[in-house]
Amino acid sequence: MKIVVDMNLCESHGQCVFAAPGVFSFDDEDTLVYEPNPDDASREAVGRAAALCPVRAITVSPAAP
Repeated sequence: MKIVVDMNLCESHGQCVFAAPGVFSFDDEDTLVYEPNPDDASREAVGRAAALCPVRAITVSPAAP
């Protein structure tokens, strides 16, 4: 799976961090950081994180072959 976060849309609400803390987090400057290619075990949490984003900044797609 591949994750892309539109950082121009992201307002750092943090819902993704709560939903998938192993994939999304904030750095020391409160900027979102994330693993763009998490393992498949994170699929459900990442889907939940994308759905919870109030500005729909997170796009999840299948991994490129």
